[in-house]
Amino acid sequence: MSKKVFELLLFLILFVFTSAAQQRPNIVVIYADDLGYGDLSCYGATKIKTDNIDKLAANGIRFTNAHATSATCTPSRFSIITGTYAWRKQGTGIAPGNASLIIPVDKITLPSILKKAGYATAIVGKWHLGLGGADGPDWNGEIKPGPNELGFDYSFILPATVDRVPCVYVENHRVANLDPADPITVNYNEKVGDWPTGKEYPELLKLRPSHGHDQTIINGISRIGFMTGGKAALWNDDDIADKLIEKSTAFISSNKAKPFFLMLTTHDVHVPRTPHDRFKNKSGLGTRGDVILQLDATVGQIQKVLDSLGIADNTMIIFSSDNGPVVDDGYADSAVIKLNGHTPSGPLRGGKYSAFDAGTRVPFIVKWTKGIKAGKTSNALFSQVDLLSCFAALTGQQLTSGEAGDSFNALDVLLGRSDKNREYVIEHANTLSVIRGKWKYIEPNNGPAINKQVNIELGNLPKAQLYDLSEDIGEKNNLAEKYPSVVKTLSALLQKVKDKSTNKIETMHASSLQ
Repeated sequence: MSKKVFELLLFLILFVFTSAAQQRPNIVVIYADDLGYGDLSCYGATKIKTDNIDKLAANGIRFTNAHATSATCTPSRFSIITGTYAWRKQGTGIAPGNASLIIPVDKITLPSILKKAGYATAIVGKWHLGLGGADGPDWNGEIKPGPNELGFDYSFILPATVDRVPCVYVENHRVANLDPADPITVNYNEKVGDWPTGKEYPELLKLRPSHGHDQTIINGISRIGFMTGGKAALWNDDDIADKLIEKSTAFISSNKAKPFFLMLTTHDVHVPRTPHDRFKNKSGLGTRGDVILQLDATVGQIQKVLDSLGIADNTMIIFSSDNGPVVDDGYADSAVIKLNGHTPSGPLRGGKYSAFDAGTRVPFIVKWTKGIKAGKTSNALFSQVDLLSCFAALTGQQLTSGEAGDSFNALDVLLGRSDKNREYVIEHANTLSVIRGKWKYIEPNNGPAINKQVNIELGNLPKAQLYDLSEDIGEKNNLAEKYPSVVKTLSALLQKVKDKSTNKIETMHASSLQ
C-alpha cells in the first residue's frame, strides 16, 4: 500500500469517526428540586405561566406518566446516577450535610457511561449524595471521593441542600473561595463556634423556620446543622440560580466542539426559597411561585446559550424533578396561604414523602430537534432509573447483566419512537409500591397516615391498597378487596423485585392483571 493511499484511508477513518462523534447529541439534564406535577402550565397549572418550560415541551415530548424512583431527594438522585434502586442499599435516605459518599466508586454510573463514549461530563448544582470517605468530607482540604470519582470531569456543587450547612460551593475537590486562615467546622450533633442560631436569636432572622431549621444562621436564615468558619466561601442565597447558570454556561461554551453531558441540578424550588430580585413578587403566589418563575428562567437561559453557540438542534434537553411537591417544608414563607388556588400536585394525591403518586410522578420533558419529533405527548409508563441504560444504548454500549440492574433500555420511548409501557415501575416512600399497566399496588405499612409538619398524606395503611389509575388518578378508591387476584399478582411481583439483587424481571403477563 502506497503512502498516499494509506494517508487517504487514515483520513477517511478519522472523518467517519469525527462525523459520528459530532452526530451524537449533547445531553443536558435539568433536574429540579421538589417541583410538582401540577406546578407547570404545560401540565395544567392555570395560576402560573412557565413559558420557557412550556416551549421546551412544545418542541419535544411531554411525558404524563414518568416517575422518579423515590418521594425524596437523596434516593432519587442515587437511582438516576447508578441505575439501581436506592432502597437496595442501606444509608441512602435523606443524607445529612456531612455524610460520606454513598455511591460506590467502583460501580458503573450515568456519567461514566457517557465519559466512556467520549463525552465531556459535568454536574452543576445540588449533590446531596455525600462526599469523602468513611470519615466524611474534609472541608478544609481535598474533598474526595465525590462526583469526580464517579465519572464527572467537572463538578460545581451544593454539597447537600441549601437548608443544611455548610453553605458553601465545592468545585471539584475543594471548597470554592475558602480562606485557609478561616477554616470550616461542621457538626450535626452539637453547636460549634460562636455563630448564632435561629433558636437562640430569632430576632436576627429574615426568614423564620416553621418547624426545625433553627440552628446556625447563614445570611439571615437558620439552617439544619451547626457551622462556623469559611466566611469568604459562603454563598449568597439570592444568587444561587445565577451562579449555577454561570458555571453551566462556562462548561457548555468550553465543550461546544465535542459531545458533552451536563447535569444541572437546581436548588429551585426547595426551601429556603429566596428568589432573586428579578422574580420577587412576580408570580402572585408568594416566594414558592417566584422560584418556579426563576426555575423557568434557568431553563430559558440554558436554551439561549445553546442557541447562541449554534448547538441547540443537536442537544438533547431532559427536564424533570427529583420528587413531588411540598409547600411548607420548614420555613414560614407564607407559601401555604399564598397558593391562591394553585395545586402543586395537580390531579394527584399526596406529595413529597408520599407513597401516593404525587410523591414520584413528576414532570418529564425531552427535546432534541435533530432526533425527536416536536409536539408529542407520551402516556407511556417511564422511570428515571432507565436513563442510564438509555444513554448506554444511545452511545452503542452494552451493559452486563450485573450492571445497573434496575435500569431498562427504554430509548425508543425516550425518543418518542414507541409508547410501550415499562413492564412495571417501583415507587419508594416509607413503603414500596408497584405500578403495572393501569394498576397500582401499595404494600401494607403501619406508619403514620399524614406527615403533620408538612400536611401531606403519606399513603401508609396497615392493609393492601390497589388503585386503577386509568379511572382514579387521584387514588381515592381502594379496590384491593374487590380484586384480590390483582393484589396477589402485584404483591408477588414486588416481592420478586425485592428478592433480586438485580431485577430485570419482565415475565408477568398482562392477562393476569385484568
